[in-house]
Amino acid sequence: MKTVLLVEDDTAIATVIMAALEDEGFAIQHCTSIAARDRLLAERRYAVMLTDVMLEDGDGLASLEAVRERAADMPIIVLSAQNTLDTAVRASESEAFEYFPKPFDLDELVHAVRQAAGQRAAGEPGTDSGLPEGDSDSARMPLVGRSPAMQSVYRMITRVLRNDLTVLITGESGTGKELVAEAIHQLGSRRTGPFVAVNTAAIPADLVESELFGHEKGAFTGAIAQAMGKFEQANGGTLFLDEIGDMPAEAQTRLLRALQSGRIRRVGGRQEIAVDVRIIAATNRDLGPMITAGTFREDLFYRLNVVPIVLPPLRERREDIGALAQHFLILAAEDGLPRRSLAPEAIGRLEQRNWRGNVRELRNVVYRLALMAREDRIDAESLADIIGEEIAPGAGPGRDAQGGFAPALAAWLANEVPPPGTLYHRALAAFEKPLIEHALGRTGGNQLRAAQLLGINRNTLRKRIGELGLEPDRFSQPS
Repeated sequence: MKTVLLVEDDTAIATVIMAALEDEGFAIQHCTSIAARDRLLAERRYAVMLTDVMLEDGDGLASLEAVRERAADMPIIVLSAQNTLDTAVRASESEAFEYFPKPFDLDELVHAVRQAAGQRAAGEPGTDSGLPEGDSDSARMPLVGRSPAMQSVYRMITRVLRNDLTVLITGESGTGKELVAEAIHQLGSRRTGPFVAVNTAAIPADLVESELFGHEKGAFTGAIAQAMGKFEQANGGTLFLDEIGDMPAEAQTRLLRALQSGRIRRVGGRQEIAVDVRIIAATNRDLGPMITAGTFREDLFYRLNVVPIVLPPLRERREDIGALAQHFLILAAEDGLPRRSLAPEAIGRLEQRNWRGNVRELRNVVYRLALMAREDRIDAESLADIIGEEIAPGAGPGRDAQGGFAPALAAWLANEVPPPGTLYHRALAAFEKPLIEHALGRTGGNQLRAAQLLGINRNTLRKRIGELGLEPDRFSQPS
């Protein structure tokens, strides 16, 4: 029987993990501190170690060097509630086998433990992170937010730091696609090389090829001298192709050829030039219909979409709005604007807005607040005076008065007389139960797909199903 060392000071989480791993046939040794961990490692060998980052006597990640000295080939899986890009990168730099931000999917964790134990049994060597030496400085991390929606983004970023695979970043305008590209470059092995960004949508169609591949003197009217293109400028580093969906068809063909061969030819030139460039592309367009319509090459899409990273819109990560707003206030002060702070009720109002322009729009609004606010502390009233009260889509004269949640809530309150101190939780349950039933009905009782539809963790869904007394089997499709 293989033994797993679990270093976790949260008793509830440790209990759940131990039960799941014991069901898989693992023996578990549990401790809650770095000191206890080191004593156990001195006594015996373990197939895998799971460790939290924040332990009762220190930083579990910072102390992994001592673990490597005792058990150099033992796979380590890192768990963390400090769900920032900095933590994800630190885990990757520590050569962790896997990193799981909390809350995590228990099935995925068990699967990772099985894989790690199998690797140890097969005697495979540890994986070199391929990352530059040195500490990760959270101050240089370009992405802000700890929401579940951002955790998959952070994990994907750390996975591509060890290689030069081509990355395709998709997401709405203003979600921060270029920031992700910069993070991959700055934290990866190409950080000493150039980072060259080009917006293909901003270049006239007849100049795209010259911009990307350069041109020889006399290649076209106005080409009075030889010029290097973005590929050559980015040699040894990263080339970021933004708005790739707007690239003309002829330029797509040449780009595909360059990606396949690793060589480019300047416009009007005969000599092929070898280039060593990592490609990161981005688009806010859905390339699927464009491929069907023949306006975007399918073979180029598959060449670019080796590692897809999908950035969530701000409305799907509203819990990050407060942190982002505070971050932008600091940047505004560094740019010479008055130093401001936001009252909690003002942050609440910001969280309620739609943010069609996503993080970019939020940044502009915060800078406007920093400039125009009369007081150092911005409250809800000042916020409304400066940026106005947003009208939700479909609101206004002529809108059906029966629509929306507010009338339904009012009707529920009129018929419900809950005991004092229970209103909030009973109202949540009254809303949550039919919502989960709807998701189970849509997915035929499949809890994994229902959790994906709802956008919550499967373990959270299972917990709520039990607490609400639901019976998932009654939603199952007949065979």
